[in-house]
Amino acid sequence: MSNKKQLRFEPDYAVPPGVTLQEVSKSLGIGQKELALRTSLTVQTLNRIYKGVQPITYETANRLELVTGVPARFWNNLESQYREQLERIEEKERLVEGLEWLKMIPFKELVKRKVVQKQEDLVLQLREVLTFFGVSSVEAWKKIWAKPAVAARRSPCFDTDSGSAAAWIRIGELRAQKTKCQAYDKTKFEKALQEIRALTCKEPNVFEPEMLRLCAEAGVALAFVKEMPKVPWNGATKWLTPVKAMIILCLRGKGEDRFWFSFFHEAGHVLHDSKKDLLINDGSTDDLREINANDFAREFLIPAKFDSRIIRAQSDTDLIKIARELKISKGIVAGRYQFLTKKWNFHKHLIRKFSWDPSI
Repeated sequence: MSNKKQLRFEPDYAVPPGVTLQEVSKSLGIGQKELALRTSLTVQTLNRIYKGVQPITYETANRLELVTGVPARFWNNLESQYREQLERIEEKERLVEGLEWLKMIPFKELVKRKVVQKQEDLVLQLREVLTFFGVSSVEAWKKIWAKPAVAARRSPCFDTDSGSAAAWIRIGELRAQKTKCQAYDKTKFEKALQEIRALTCKEPNVFEPEMLRLCAEAGVALAFVKEMPKVPWNGATKWLTPVKAMIILCLRGKGEDRFWFSFFHEAGHVLHDSKKDLLINDGSTDDLREINANDFAREFLIPAKFDSRIIRAQSDTDLIKIARELKISKGIVAGRYQFLTKKWNFHKHLIRKFSWDPSI
């Protein structure tokens, strides 16, 4: 079967249904004055209909059916299509003003990820991008994404590259919206986190589907979204509805220690913070909620009482022994060692590197 792209014809003009009415009248040998008499409409009214200034109402369509024999639904459909095309033309004129905004949106990256469709016409491309964001205009986009209210703690990335920042979050939202979840249950989510912690020793092809399932059953939609250029974020959390939370994760840094820390950091936000805010983890600690989420992730993965033993570790064997005792991945323990000692190259080989599936 052919996979050829379907081209859509977008005329830049609209033909009033009155033009068709004139043609039908002419074919029946009915002049304008006679048509006015037969339909009980004024000549002036017919002139306005011919020019598309006055719409064909349902009542007028019924009268035209009686006079011309052409069904009323035909005239109604013509009128509807004409008004729709007029609106599209006006919309296109409005959108032209937003072409400058399109330059700040990474739409080539969005096309590459197949979340928007490439259009040769820039105005149609703009419309495609607005549809992706779920807004009707550039002004609406700015009110939602470019204002400080978009995040509880405004990340500097919104100031430097708000288009890419918003695009990354939006991809996560769309994926999370498609994820079927049970209503959020805090107790179930806490239990799910314990099970997910035990999965840190597994390979991605094992833990990823289990993470998605366990979170969904507890009311949390987990979305893995590849990092967007110029958006140095580890993750984000947002409530889509009062009973459905969303966690977005990327593989920034690619190390398993950072990946797992980011996940449990976001989980801390779900458990303890407001349902009203979008919370972004860009590594900053200028907000108490970010500090608390870090503390939660740190303690959940490796309780602080193990820190002194980790610092004293002399070999890989020492760290692996602690990991087995904690029943977590040795890479997480190695990452904690690096964090505590600032010796970033020590035991580096114990930390697995995750990479994106090319199909994502």
